[in-house]
Amino acid sequence: MATYDHQEQETIDALKEWWTENGTLVLLAAAAFVISVAGVQGWRYYKKSQSEQAAQAYAAVQEAAAGRDLKKIRDAAAAVTDNFSATAYAPRAALIAARASAEGGDLQSARLQLQWVLDHASEAELKDVAQLRLAGVLLDEKKHDEALRLLDAKRGDSFEALYQDLRGDILTAQGKTAEARAAYRKALEILERASPYRAVVQAKLDGLGAEK
Repeated sequence: MATYDHQEQETIDALKEWWTENGTLVLLAAAAFVISVAGVQGWRYYKKSQSEQAAQAYAAVQEAAAGRDLKKIRDAAAAVTDNFSATAYAPRAALIAARASAEGGDLQSARLQLQWVLDHASEAELKDVAQLRLAGVLLDEKKHDEALRLLDAKRGDSFEALYQDLRGDILTAQGKTAEARAAYRKALEILERASPYRAVVQAKLDGLGAEK
């Protein structure tokens, strides 16, 4: 058995006393640290797994869209928005489903899917796209005032020409020719000279006839 001098024994006794008083706290702190590290690693693994699964689910949406099967597109998009709503794939899947619904004549479903993007997307550009398309759906539903209010919402500068062009379409549908003409001209001012879309907007403006 090891022997200690008086000073060493006092030190040992002091350590034992300290451990008796504080050992449980030390063990709890160590356990908390281990759990915290494991939790971070587990969360990273979960996020990576979620991202990979979301990517696969989104690929199914794209595949369904290529086949132009509306039901498959909706089902595949719903799988993404329902199970991976926090990922960047979800609003993109909803945009694809909304377009398919609109092309299929189901404007109500298109409107709901676009609203989902507005409510859940974190990327400003995606919200701008959804807002623009939703205004177009409202135009098709002849909800002109509601569509115009939507176009008054904040958006990125890169979308301004498209917003003005659609504003012109809505005002034309309302019979407000002078205001529609002003909107089309605004769109032409913003569009680059080399943009092929200028010809489309110019045709709409010409179609309104000369000012009286």
